[in-house]
Amino acid sequence: MMDTNRRGFLQAGAALASGVFIRQSQAQPASDRRYNIVYVHSHDSGRYLRPYGHNVPTPNLARLARQGTLFRNMHTAAPTCSPSRAALLTGQSPHQAGMLGLAHLGWSLHDYNQHIVHTLRDHGYVTVLAGIQHVAKDPTVIGYDEILPHATISAKDVAPAAVKFIRSKPDKPFFLDVGFFETHREFPEPVDNPDYILPPSPLPDVPATRRDMAGFHASARIMDKGVGEVLDALEAAGVAENTLVISTTDHGIAFPNMKCNLRDTGTGISLIMRGPGVFSKPQVNDSLLSNIDVFPTICDYLGIEHPQWLTGKSFLPVVAGASKEVNDAVFSEVTYHAAYEPKRSVRTARWKYIRHFDDRQTVVLPNCDDGYSKTYWMDKGWKSLPSVTHEELFDLVFDPNEQNNLASNSEPKTVATLEKLRSRLNNWMRETNDPLLKGPVSLVANGHVVPQDADSPKGLGKYVPKVLR
Repeated sequence: MMDTNRRGFLQAGAALASGVFIRQSQAQPASDRRYNIVYVHSHDSGRYLRPYGHNVPTPNLARLARQGTLFRNMHTAAPTCSPSRAALLTGQSPHQAGMLGLAHLGWSLHDYNQHIVHTLRDHGYVTVLAGIQHVAKDPTVIGYDEILPHATISAKDVAPAAVKFIRSKPDKPFFLDVGFFETHREFPEPVDNPDYILPPSPLPDVPATRRDMAGFHASARIMDKGVGEVLDALEAAGVAENTLVISTTDHGIAFPNMKCNLRDTGTGISLIMRGPGVFSKPQVNDSLLSNIDVFPTICDYLGIEHPQWLTGKSFLPVVAGASKEVNDAVFSEVTYHAAYEPKRSVRTARWKYIRHFDDRQTVVLPNCDDGYSKTYWMDKGWKSLPSVTHEELFDLVFDPNEQNNLASNSEPKTVATLEKLRSRLNNWMRETNDPLLKGPVSLVANGHVVPQDADSPKGLGKYVPKVLR
């Protein structure tokens, strides 16, 4: 049964629905709160979007943010594609779900019945996929009721497919999963003058990085246009007022020291939610959250029981104003991406602790996508630069860019913090049965991986190793 506290904050949240974005008389669906859900997600966008203060051309996401809740401190449970999506869609850490690497390279969920579509179907939803999903090599194994046809996974083709479904006006509440390839590399040709574009913060401001970021801007334009088409279709079909829109991405942008990196440049992701009730009030939320918290939040928002496997926490209380925080720490992980790179992290409001589980001291280059920025760093000696240490500790108040590693600092308060976070990470790994506790994680049967010493993720198809590399 639903406990008293949960029922209390659901009732408190419903009271916030009046007068903002949705007229109160239209904000009441059937008494069971079976709102439609549109989950629209991009690839490799991080928070480099207009609603987060960056001059990236995403006006439709800005429009959505002005109508709902913008989460500014949301983190992915894994800054790599399939594990991140698995975390959100199963409500648990990637290693608990079984997604220790990329789906198209051999990894899969332990149990696809833990995917959110099955929970929603059990409560009367029709579930539909349009575009990329990246938690299964074959999307038919996931269990969607319908997979929409489209020529490519670009927003140019996916958005019209989603729009067509919305215009069909389904007679049942629906969960529509809309996945865009953008802003993944390769980027399209820039449409803006690179001379007037600022590259991302981990990189120097030089012509190569500006040119690279101009390509990202061009990709973001395509993605945002698709978002706008979906939002407009909801309005035109008359269902926007009874639909929860969830907009997010999987991890940081595909630039050096961002994607596949456990610093905030890799784990920090966008999340915007707009819908009836608590998500109808324009607001910004700074609570420390993980994307494993989305699934339980949806459950509480709809008033349905949590599946027993969920380990995330509902953040409905912080949206409703009943609590300031639901997490005192969030965790993130990388095991496999294009190459093996075992590492884990714990982040609190002030501190970030990262541990690497091998002895490597240089960057794993295959886990950084190729591009102008990577080439620039490679030309300056990035490959041989000793840039990885076994443990990293960062004070996020005085070092928000995580450049000053305090793990070897002998100041007593810093030592105490390091020991506390080291213990916190160990406990979490034990509680979640992290396979790294038993040593190096073997590659899944018939999986693909690039050697750690390769320069690029390209050529994955030729590597089918029999042993861990």
